[in-house]
Formats: sequence, C-alpha cells, structure tokens
Amino acid sequence: MPLPVAPIELDAIHAARRRIAETAIRTPLVRLGRQPPDADILVKLENLQPIGSFKLRGAANAMLLAGSEALAGGVYTASAGNMAQGVAWCAREFGIRCRVVVPDTAPATKLEAIERLGGVVISVPFDAWWQALLDHRHPGVEGVFIHPFADAGVMAGNATIGLELLEDRADIDAVLVPWGGGGLACGIALALRGLRPATRVYAVEVAGAAPLSASFAAGQPATITPERSFVDGIGGKSVVPEMWRLARTLLAGVLTVTVAEVAASVRLLAMSNRVIAEGAGAAAVAAAMNGVPNARTIACIVSGGNIDAGKLIEILDERTPDH
Repeated sequence: MPLPVAPIELDAIHAARRRIAETAIRTPLVRLGRQPPDADILVKLENLQPIGSFKLRGAANAMLLAGSEALAGGVYTASAGNMAQGVAWCAREFGIRCRVVVPDTAPATKLEAIERLGGVVISVPFDAWWQALLDHRHPGVEGVFIHPFADAGVMAGNATIGLELLEDRADIDAVLVPWGGGGLACGIALALRGLRPATRVYAVEVAGAAPLSASFAAGQPATITPERSFVDGIGGKSVVPEMWRLARTLLAGVLTVTVAEVAASVRLLAMSNRVIAEGAGAAAVAAAMNGVPNARTIACIVSGGNIDAGKLIEILDERTPDH
C-alpha cells in the first residue's frame, strides 16, 4: 500500500536527501540567459538528472523506503514516461524486475528509453491507465506499485529540490512548477512552507489541458477533456482527490500558458542557455516570461529534457509541433 501523502515533515525531506544522495545529483540553479526588464528568472536544471528528469528523486526515495525484502518481487508504476524511467533506472541498479503501465498515447521517445533501461512496457487505453493512478494498482501486475506522484516517499524525494533552491538563493519570491499530478509542486511547497513560507509556489499548466485551473475555479476536483499537444508531461483529465487536498492549501495559485508560449520557451532555453527542455520542462519559464505578480526573483523548475528530436527540430525552426 502507498504511504499517506500527508503530512510530510522537514525531517522526512532531509532524510530523503541523504537517502538518494548516491542516486540523484544536485542540479544547478542558473540565471535564464535572456531576462525580462522587471524580473530575475532562475532555472533549476532537473533535465540534467541521469534519466533527464526530476522523477529520479522520488522514485529512488520511495523504492529505498520500501526496502529490499518488499522489492524482491519486482516493482511497477503507471507513467507516460519520466517516472517510468526513474523507476526502471532504480530497478536496474537494484537488480529487480520492473514493469510500466503506460497510456497508448505515450511518446515513442520515452517508451524507447524505458525499454533501454530494462523496463517492460504494458500499453493500455488512457482510461485504464488513469484508473491505475486512482486505484494505486493495476489488475494482473504484481510487485510494489510506485505511484508517480500521490505517495509520501515520492513527494519527499521531490521536495529535496526545495532544499536546494533556498540553499542557492534565499531570496526567491516565487517558484514556478509544472503541474502533472502534483507530486513535484506540492513536494516543493511542503519544503518551502517549513523553511521560508514567504516564498510562493505556483503550479503551471497549459491552456486546453488544465485540470488544476478548472479545479481551483470550481472549488473542488474537476474533470476535463484535455487537448493533446507536444507538451505530454502535464495535462491530465482531472486532479486526484488526495493531491487536490494538498494543492488548495499549499499553492499560491495556477498560471496558464499556451502551447505556442511553451514552444517559444523550449527555443529560448536552447538558444540562451544551451539547455534542452521538454515541453513540460519549459512551461514554468513560459509563465515567468509572462510575469508573476509581486515577484522579482523567480525560480522555474525545468523538470525534464526528454523531448523527441523531431519535435525539437520543429521548435528550433520556429514552428509549434501539433502533438
């Protein structure tokens, strides 16, 4: 059974950092190469993790917490790509079996990466994949289930990013975090709430695939029909109830950007910082370039860099991929 998603105390976050120290790297926080006149935008480069995504932090912490005896029967997750790579990478290091339940819309680049790491892909219709997220399990698959976001161990691992942010810059006004399932945004917010409550954490979504924005507007978890785009790492059909309970108390709000603005930010990161970001990884930068109220120093989480090469070529050619 998954650990409860709350509460997560600072002691658990510090313990997670010690636990994953030999697995996940401490990523740099650098200034964006092109700055707007009224802000200082910083980028936290989680795309530099060994799997190209922050997901390694949470996967490693949750699996190490589970322990070798529980993991002996193997491990599995439900993920469109990056969490799958995190779990598969750790499983390979631990010498255990890994299986991954993926939606049939998952991008080929990420599926190939899962298989390179030794993970076995189980492709299912999107609704069946989403049900696995709600149930914390998938019928017929054995092993320890590592939830990609609604898990205390996963969120504590993600929250280590918050510790690093404030150690590098103590004066951050706002942290912008792409919202997929919420484990990253809420994890970072939990760390900052304990260390510097004045620093606001905003979730970032893409217009047309923004369930958290719809939920804030409705005052309760809302279900949408998300529009597909090349920004595949965020934008589900709803907010999982346990994550809604955290988001509504931890986050300062939600910022929404367009797919075209995300593409422009992928291009900006590549040209100004020589950083390769996937769509979700550039979403926070897109929001920062639009401005954040009453925030001068803004940290953007570049959550991953696993973008299909063809899509990156289109973006660098100043085109926006269809999906």
